[in-house]
Amino acid sequence: MASPVNITDEPLSPSGRLFLQPEMNTIIHCALGVKNSMDVDAIKSAIKNSILAKHPRFCSLLVHDKNGLEHWRRTEVDFDKHIIFVGNPTATITTAKEAEKMVNDYIADLSVSSPLSMDKPLWEIHIMWEPRCAIFRLHHAIGDGIELMSMLVGSCRKVEDPEAIPSLDTVNGKNWRGSGRKWKDCRGILMGLLKMVLLNLVFCLELVLRSLWVGDRKTVISGGDGVELWPRKVATAHFLMEDMKVVKKAIANATINDVLLGVISAGLSTYLEHRSPTSLQENQRLTGVAMVNLREQLGLQDLTKMLESNPKSRRGNKFGIILLPIYYNKGVEPLQHVIRAKATIDRKKQTFEAHLSYKVADFAISLLGSKDSL
Repeated sequence: MASPVNITDEPLSPSGRLFLQPEMNTIIHCALGVKNSMDVDAIKSAIKNSILAKHPRFCSLLVHDKNGLEHWRRTEVDFDKHIIFVGNPTATITTAKEAEKMVNDYIADLSVSSPLSMDKPLWEIHIMWEPRCAIFRLHHAIGDGIELMSMLVGSCRKVEDPEAIPSLDTVNGKNWRGSGRKWKDCRGILMGLLKMVLLNLVFCLELVLRSLWVGDRKTVISGGDGVELWPRKVATAHFLMEDMKVVKKAIANATINDVLLGVISAGLSTYLEHRSPTSLQENQRLTGVAMVNLREQLGLQDLTKMLESNPKSRRGNKFGIILLPIYYNKGVEPLQHVIRAKATIDRKKQTFEAHLSYKVADFAISLLGSKDSL
């Protein structure tokens, strides 16, 4: 229903409008398991006094003006409507596998049957008594992953010091590209600049072509017509950070992201070979998409102070995308997948592909509207 716009209302960002479209309607689910029994009053008190409750987006309704454009409007938050308790406090779960399946099934059911209500701010916290778990439901229109994870971590406290905010390594999103390379002579500088220009031309042109015309060949994981209506299931995979660090150390200057992309590449190659070995070609490409943070990442202490002194800061979504090609290779050593992933990401870091995708999407949504931009 249309609502007169107040002077204090703030328009929704173009990317936020896109996330609200029925074809997208992106809701983030984050599950956190806890060790000890949960106290209802303590949970409500902690949420009311957390940094989440101070963030303007968590205290705003989404309203529409007479032209159908969305705006944020500040409102009083009834926390009892946002904190939902699930299950029987006296129930018991016998195995970790049973607990994991219960959480996965509950999140899968939420993702298809329970949209967030528009008559309250677009977030909820579901508390499961058994297994002991808190499930955060946040609409992506509120903000991007970096901002929302900062809010979540900023609401926690250190075990050794219950009054202290956890520390968080900061990375400047504006400098995510590999700008730390040093060239020792003029020839090296010239070659480096030429390489950077060529990579920008190639990757940015590829981004445009694949967004508009070029597609991958069909495989068993391509889905089909009406794939968005298929039943959804949440499955989990467990990776030990110690194991990933061992792989990381085996390759010079590799990162955990390189290892993760290598794991995905190796896993997809194995799966495709198992499902349809006769229909695949060597080096057949699957194109993945990765989100890249483009905002400056502040420390949690600085973030808390900023929300209190400048409530209009750090709002909305600010991220770009990069294309991450994954290739089917038969019989390749798993470590080779990581080496190839690292080489791809290193080249991407020398380009403005993520910035281009952000600017183009922002311009298209602003000019054409969120519906026509899908």
